[in-house]
Amino acid sequence: MQKVLVTGGAGYIGSHACKALAAAGYLPVTYDNLSTGWAEAVRFGPLERGDLTDRARLDAVFARHAPVAVMHFAALSQVGEAMREPALYWRNNLCGSLTLAEAAAAAGCRDFVFSSTCAVYGDHDGVTLDEATHQAPLNAYGASKRAVEDMLRDMGATHGLRTVIFRYFNVAGADTDGDVGEWHMPETHLVPLALAAAAGDRGALTIHGTDYPTPDGTCIRDYVHVSDLVDAHLSGLARLRSGGGGGVFNLGTGQGFSVREVIEEAGRVTGRPVPVTEGPRRDGDCTRLVSGSAQAATDLGWTPERSDLETMIGDAWRWYRGGGYAG
Repeated sequence: MQKVLVTGGAGYIGSHACKALAAAGYLPVTYDNLSTGWAEAVRFGPLERGDLTDRARLDAVFARHAPVAVMHFAALSQVGEAMREPALYWRNNLCGSLTLAEAAAAAGCRDFVFSSTCAVYGDHDGVTLDEATHQAPLNAYGASKRAVEDMLRDMGATHGLRTVIFRYFNVAGADTDGDVGEWHMPETHLVPLALAAAAGDRGALTIHGTDYPTPDGTCIRDYVHVSDLVDAHLSGLARLRSGGGGGVFNLGTGQGFSVREVIEEAGRVTGRPVPVTEGPRRDGDCTRLVSGSAQAATDLGWTPERSDLETMIGDAWRWYRGGGYAG
């Protein structure tokens, strides 16, 4: 059975990718330091604990498992933290990714799928973003991801890495079978925060900024179901494994929802009101991020099938009610 090294495979998106890889006939090998991931999420292949900046550990893992490809999810990703501690993000996201890319190239593992972000674009009011949109990231998270993209392109030219890059918009939902889901400690993502507030497991949800130039004054984001997202990763991997070229692809639906709209839908799905308070804007937050994903549809045949708001929140609610990894 061919192996794929999945960095961050104990995290939210990485664990869903591991399940999809196993279903596709691969053995996913999770590489994770468990700083934000969960050992309980590693259910579809072995776990190798280690840090991305530890070259000797990475070399040993590549030698032991001889993976045919890498799916690289591991990263720090909180905008507020990135504004407060930019050096932490540059060190972890860029330096760690460089160490991983060098180890992969040295091991002859040249098919590389990278988890990037729409945060590379920055703020473009009223614009549907495509892969050619000017990049002007507002924080160290987006900037470090953009730098990794550049590094991987250079590594492709000099070391033969073949890379597919996915720029995510907001990911939501959970595995429909309930095997894995979204469970962070502390939680910072809107959908699970809204569900916890509706369930009475936390206090009122704070809306960060109500004076944005949007119809209801709150930020607008494009949400994509985690299962649809990992389907794209499998298609990207298949493209590389079959000798196709790399590429950069946005992953979103092209439809944006405001913070208030998401909260209202969470209340409707759960049948419970979501208590809210209003707070100031957070530094580094964009007004509107909505994806144009035609390239993924054309080149990868990708169609998001579960990415309507009701389905995403419904799947997340079933996972949350099951207790997550703490239940």
